[in-house]
Amino acid sequence: MSNQIFPKRLQNLRKQKQLSAHALSELCGMGKNRILLYEKGEQEPTISKLEAIADFFDVSTDYLLGRDHK
Repeated sequence: MSNQIFPKRLQNLRKQKQLSAHALSELCGMGKNRILLYEKGEQEPTISKLEAIADFFDVSTDYLLGRDHK
């Protein structure tokens, strides 16, 4: 994921739900700083983590990756 679409979409979805990054990390079963690292583009999610985020927001993984517009 060499682009910035995923971090931006993740942050936008999280803010729409009015969740902190820490809360979203917990809700998706991740370490407390994981979402922040994704949003900053410092780390990329594994497939299973990407699926967990997509499931939580009820969007496709393609949407998160910028391959689809929802």
